[in-house]
Amino acid sequence: MILWRHILRAHVGPFLFANAIIIFLFLLQFLMKSAGDLVGKGLSFWVILELIALNLAWMLVLAVPMSVLVASLMAFGRMSAENEIVIMRASGMSLYRMLAPGVLAAAAITAGLIHFNNRVLPEANIRLRTLMTDILRIKPTLSLQAGVFTTDEQLPGYRILVRKTFEKTNDLEGVTIYDLSRPDRNVVVTAQRGTVGFSPDYSKIFMDLRNGEIHELNNQDFLSYRRLAFEHHRVAIPASGFGFQRSDSKNAQRDDRTMNAAMMRSIVDSVQREREKKRAALAKRLHASFALQAPPDVQIPRYGRPETVFGMNPRAKPGREPARALDTARRLDTARIVPAPAAVPSRRDSIDASLRALATLRQQQAIAMSDVGAIAFDDSQADKYLVEIYKKYSIPVACMVFVLIGVPLGMMARRGGFGVGAGLSLGFFLFYWACLIGGEKLADRDVLSPFMGMWVANMVLGACGVLLTVRAARETTVIDWTRFTRFVPKSWRTGLEATDRNPHEA
Repeated sequence: MILWRHILRAHVGPFLFANAIIIFLFLLQFLMKSAGDLVGKGLSFWVILELIALNLAWMLVLAVPMSVLVASLMAFGRMSAENEIVIMRASGMSLYRMLAPGVLAAAAITAGLIHFNNRVLPEANIRLRTLMTDILRIKPTLSLQAGVFTTDEQLPGYRILVRKTFEKTNDLEGVTIYDLSRPDRNVVVTAQRGTVGFSPDYSKIFMDLRNGEIHELNNQDFLSYRRLAFEHHRVAIPASGFGFQRSDSKNAQRDDRTMNAAMMRSIVDSVQREREKKRAALAKRLHASFALQAPPDVQIPRYGRPETVFGMNPRAKPGREPARALDTARRLDTARIVPAPAAVPSRRDSIDASLRALATLRQQQAIAMSDVGAIAFDDSQADKYLVEIYKKYSIPVACMVFVLIGVPLGMMARRGGFGVGAGLSLGFFLFYWACLIGGEKLADRDVLSPFMGMWVANMVLGACGVLLTVRAARETTVIDWTRFTRFVPKSWRTGLEATDRNPHEA
C-alpha cells in the first residue's frame, strides 16, 4: 500500500496542473469567442462569473480525460527517469501491480464523470443556454454620437441628434429630439444642454434638458401650432431591451445536450415504437396495393324457364325426357361459367384506363415515399439521441483507456517532463477527438451505428494501450530522443545532450 500511495501521489500534481492549464485554454477560447456578445451589455460581475462557472461544466468533461493521460505520462516518466521503476521491479513488483492504482483511480474518476454527465452537465447546459439567450437579448448600451441620429432599433418612435458629447460624463450640447410616437402631432424638442441616463430598471431613458424650446404642430389640420420655452425640462423615453432580465430555465425547451441518459432513452423508445407502427402500416398498404386478386366469379342469372336459359329445345313436347331436362337444369344452375367476352375496347378507352392506372400508381408512390421519409426521420432522431447517450459513457471511459496508454509511454520516454507529456497527450487526444467527431458524423449519416461511432475511438486506443502495456511488462523499451537532435541547430545540441543524459550516471 505504501508503493500504491507513492504512485498515486506522483499522479496528483501533474493531474491538477494539467487540468488547470487545459481549462484555462478552454476558458480563454470561450472569452475570445464570446467577447463581442458580452461587451457593452452592462453586465454585472456576478452575471459574468455565473456565465464562466456554467461553462466550466463542459470544459471539465473534456479536460479530465486529457489530464489523466498527462498525469500518467509524467508520473511514470519521472519514476522511470529516477530509476524508481527499476527498484520496484527488483523488489518483485510487476508492471501490472504498478498499473493497478492508476487504473483504480481512473475507474473512480470514470464513475464520477458518468454521474456528472447525467446529473450536473444537463442542468448546467440548460441554465447556460437560458443565460446566453437573456444576454443576447440585451441591446447595447445607448451610445449617442455627435452629428448622428439614433435609429429606430435603438429607440423606436424617437430620433435624437446631439451636436457635442463628452466622454467622461453624460453631458450633452445641442440636443434635438423628434417625437414620432404620436402620428397626429409633430413634436420637436430642442435644448442647449442636457444630461442623459437610465432608470434603475432600464425601462426608460431620462433626458434632463436646460434652456430649450418645445415645438408642437397638429398634423391633422396644420393650423394648431404651439411653442413653449423652458429653463429645465425632463423627457422620459420608453426604452425596452437595455436591461438584463433573467428567464426561468425550468420553462426552457430541452434538447439532446440538456437531457440525461434516462430522458433520452425514453424518447428513443417512443420514437422506435412509432417507427415500427409506421413500418407495419407501410407494409400493409403496399401489400394491399400490389397484391394480385382473382376476378370475382360470375353467377349465371335465372331468366324464365330452365329450358330457355340453357338452350333446350323450346318446341319439345311436354313429357319427353322431363327427368333428364330437369336434372340438367339443376346441375347447370349451380355451375360457374366464364362470362362471354366483352366487346373490344376502343383506343380512347385504353388510353383513359392507362392514364387512370398511372395516376393511381403515382399516388401510391407519393404516399409510400412520404411514409419512407417519415421512417427515415424517426431513424435519424433516434440515432441523434443514441449518439448523445453513448457519448455520456464513452468519454468518461476514456480515462481508463488513457491510463493504459500513458503508463507504458511514460516508461519508454523516461524523461517525463511536462513538454514530453503534453506533446504525447495532445497527439493521442487529437486522434481520440477526431475519431469521436468523425464517428458522430458517420452515425448521424447512418453510415455507422451510434454505438460504433461513439466507442470506436476507445476500442482502437484501448487495443493500442493493451499492446503497449504487455510489451512494456515483458521488456524494457526506451524511446531514444537523440534521433530527433538532427533537426535541432548545432548550437543547441550540446545543451540537449547534457539534459538527456541520466543524472545518476557518473
